[in-house]
Amino acid sequence: MLTVYLSGEIHTDWRDQIVSGASDLNVIFTGPVTDHEASDDCGVAIMGAEADKFWHDNKGARLNAIRTRKGIEDAGIVVVRFGEKYKQWNAAFDAGYAAALGKSLVVMHGAEHQHALKEVDAAALAVVESPNQVVEILNYVLNGTLPSA
Repeated sequence: MLTVYLSGEIHTDWRDQIVSGASDLNVIFTGPVTDHEASDDCGVAIMGAEADKFWHDNKGARLNAIRTRKGIEDAGIVVVRFGEKYKQWNAAFDAGYAAALGKSLVVMHGAEHQHALKEVDAAALAVVESPNQVVEILNYVLNGTLPSA
């Protein structure tokens, strides 16, 4: 059984596409909480309210870090998706953490981010543009088969 951690942008259905495409593979998928509000508010919901927004965010970030660290550490492969919108510092941090742990890192982004992410791409074992390419990588890793032409 291969565990794959799906990190990065939360505004599109790329995770669903990978999970659906890999439904016949022996894979367990994990990842961050993708409900933006729940992710932002988890710290204060569990540990108590904060009057200052900095400390509100800090509590959430620390609690989410526990989940993220565990997910990346337990994964055999880490996939990090950089979307078209927003500055995704958390995705870059996750990619760096996975690389530092020696995890097999797959980075996914469009051509428009190629220059900005050159160092992240250099740490990855594969750089792709689509969820389907991730599924094909997983199939190759698990079964040694190439996509049908």
